[in-house]
Amino acid sequence: MHRKPDGSWDKARLPSRHTTEGPARAPHRSYYYAMGLGSREIAQPFVGVASCWNEAAPCNTALMRQAHAAAEGVKRAGGTPREFCTITVTDGIAMGHEGMRSSLVSREVIADSVELTMRGHAYDALIGVAGCDKSLPGMMMAMLRLNVPSAFIYGGSILPGSWRGRDVTVQDMFEAVGQHSAGTMSLEDLCDLEQHACPGDGACGGQYTANTMACVSEAIGLALPLSSALPAAYLHRDQYAEATGEAVMALLERNIRPRDICTREAFENAAVVVAATGGSTNGGLHLPAMAHECGISFTLRDVAEIMKRTPYLTDLMPGGKYPAKKMGEAGGVPMLLRTLLDAGLIHGDCMTVTGKTIRENLEGVVWNGDQDVIRPVSNPFTPTGGVVGLWGSLAPDGAIVKVAGLNHVKHRGPARVFEGEEACFAAVEARDYKEGDVLVIRYEGPKGGPGMREMLSTTAAIKGQGVENIALITDGRFSGATRGLCIGHVGPEAQEGGPIALVRDGDIIAIDADAGTIDLEVDAAELERRKAEWKPRRTNYQSGAVWKFAQAVGPAHLGATTHPGAAAETHVYADL
Repeated sequence: MHRKPDGSWDKARLPSRHTTEGPARAPHRSYYYAMGLGSREIAQPFVGVASCWNEAAPCNTALMRQAHAAAEGVKRAGGTPREFCTITVTDGIAMGHEGMRSSLVSREVIADSVELTMRGHAYDALIGVAGCDKSLPGMMMAMLRLNVPSAFIYGGSILPGSWRGRDVTVQDMFEAVGQHSAGTMSLEDLCDLEQHACPGDGACGGQYTANTMACVSEAIGLALPLSSALPAAYLHRDQYAEATGEAVMALLERNIRPRDICTREAFENAAVVVAATGGSTNGGLHLPAMAHECGISFTLRDVAEIMKRTPYLTDLMPGGKYPAKKMGEAGGVPMLLRTLLDAGLIHGDCMTVTGKTIRENLEGVVWNGDQDVIRPVSNPFTPTGGVVGLWGSLAPDGAIVKVAGLNHVKHRGPARVFEGEEACFAAVEARDYKEGDVLVIRYEGPKGGPGMREMLSTTAAIKGQGVENIALITDGRFSGATRGLCIGHVGPEAQEGGPIALVRDGDIIAIDADAGTIDLEVDAAELERRKAEWKPRRTNYQSGAVWKFAQAVGPAHLGATTHPGAAAETHVYADL
């Protein structure tokens, strides 16, 4: 407890004592007086309110408003908020060109920059406001790394666009490019659709990476129940932000920290929710990275084993028919957790930012049988999760594929090898491939890209061309909006000399998502001969942030992290 009997705060064990307490800190306090604070505010706990606001894309444009609301909640609960911003690289705009190499790197920069701001100014607690694919895990990674009382708030999804009487999202835009190249959509229709697909503020409006990780934030206990439900454009989202500000002050008073919340069982709950929602394969990258920040070993194999026994329950895009907005209208994550808890598929005793357990949070949540977005466990779309892991001679360290809404889950065919996405996209756009092929895009891994790019432009073009009997594999990533038999995170990656580096045109590759296998049907002795001739590639990034990332980054199945994590730490910031 950090409260004195008179209700004032005891800073004896709070980080901000290093900047606000005692005669030696008079110079430090003078800066706060310059910003309009008084002695009462300086004596209160300092709460960092970090947001990823920018004008890069609509997923970020509503974040400042919500950060201000969170700060008001902190003030109302007796704290002193300190707002600051960090970067975002938005995948929708980075997609399909060199900019995508910055995307995964940005997750690390977000976590690092929030850590450095908190450390440098000795803040006592943290609220994170984020709205895009890498900013959600990056912000939560910072919370777990610092381990000060923290709470997360999602900026909200975009409302679906409307085009010719149907709901559309940015996924439809990427697939429309393929339809145009196939001659089934005119340029006039393509240009018309682009003006209707994204109607305002918010993250991409399906169960893509941002909404997947927003669901994770609730399931893992770092966000208030239902806080991810409302679209960004709804101003009453701000009430959740204010409540988050109040909640973090209650956590501070009780000294409940992120690592008290994010236990091994909480990570298992998060993986269950990714699978049950048919979420993004990027969940298999971000959950291990988050676990790494608190010293928990939770690898791609752990994620995949949980997903394999989890039923697929939600009818959300891209595998289903509904945009993200409908999930909230159906009862959001609490409604999903209700049926999962009743079926014994999640741990109900995990602590959350409410100061209560998952089970306690769900008291009073009654199953709504009138909605058709979330199914009960007794009536799943499929008995196993919407995302599965694959292992075999082509991927000894594993790979991952989204099977939600997918009928084509087994494939055996000849490899068509491409050294990077651009070459493959050019072939797809020119229809220079055959049905039955296995398109192999390599040297797109964390080190080899560098940056582990997403491949939505290519996969969406194939989908838009109407081709089903094809598979695509890469040591890079796939967008949460990807549809089709598209396998990512193949490890070891090509730059490390993994089997994917040794594939040649015409080699037979066999994939069975039901069995969880992916094999290269080439004799072991032949692969040894090829390995002896192989050399790593020299990338085009020999300086700068992407180069630094490539030097430090680890393998994808461990989260593609860039530092030793909590297992190696000799102190925790919160206790300095």
